[in-house]
Amino acid sequence: MHIPDGYLSPQTYIPAYIAAVPLISYGIKKLKKSLNEDTFPFIATLTALSFLVMMINIPIPGGTSGHAIGTAVLSILFNPWIGFVCVSFVLLIQALIFGDGGITTWAVNSIGIGFIASFSAYYSYKFLNQINENVALFFSGWISIVLASLFIAFILGIQPIIAHSQDGKPLYFPFNLSITIPAIVGSHMLYFGIVEGIFTLVVIKFVKRIKSYNFGVSKNEI
Repeated sequence: MHIPDGYLSPQTYIPAYIAAVPLISYGIKKLKKSLNEDTFPFIATLTALSFLVMMINIPIPGGTSGHAIGTAVLSILFNPWIGFVCVSFVLLIQALIFGDGGITTWAVNSIGIGFIASFSAYYSYKFLNQINENVALFFSGWISIVLASLFIAFILGIQPIIAHSQDGKPLYFPFNLSITIPAIVGSHMLYFGIVEGIFTLVVIKFVKRIKSYNFGVSKNEI
C-alpha cells in the first residue's frame, strides 16, 4: 500500500507535506511526554513489529500491493499521536533504506497509514470496547487499514484528473478511481483488513497477558 516515488504529482505531495509536517511535529511532542523506562521498550518493540509486517508486501490488482500495518496496536496501547509518529518513522526508514514507498510520497503515506489509521483505530476501539473488547480490537484493526487504503486509493485515483498532458494522457499514476477504489479498498476489506484485525487482537491480548498495562489515555492526553 506504500505509494512509491513517481506515482504522485507535485500538486498532491507538496500540500501533503505542508499538512503532515506540523502534525508530526505535534505528535513528537506527545511522544516525548510519554517516554519513560516502562513505555520506551514497548514503543520500540511494537514499532519494530510494525516495520516487520509492513515489509511483507503482497501484490494486488491495480498496480500496487497490500500488507498489514500494525498502526492500531500502537494507537490503542499508547495513543493515536504516538501511533502516527511511530508509523511515520517506520515509513521514512523503509523509503530511505529499502525503497519501499517514496520520499516525495512519504507525507501522503504517513497521513494515510499513520494518521488516518491511528485515529480511526483508537476511537473505534474506545466506542466498541464498551460493548465487547474482542470485537473492538478486531474491528479497530480492520477499520484502520480499510480507511487508510481508501485514502491511498483516492489519492492515486485522482492523479489522472489533476495531472495530465494536453491530450489527456496521465503524467503520473495512470489508473482512475473506478480502478483504484475496488482494487485497493476491496482487497483490504476482504483480506488485509481481516489480517490486520486478527493481528491487532492477538498482539494486544498477548501484551495484556504478559504485562499489566494501563490501556488507553485520557482525553486531555490526546
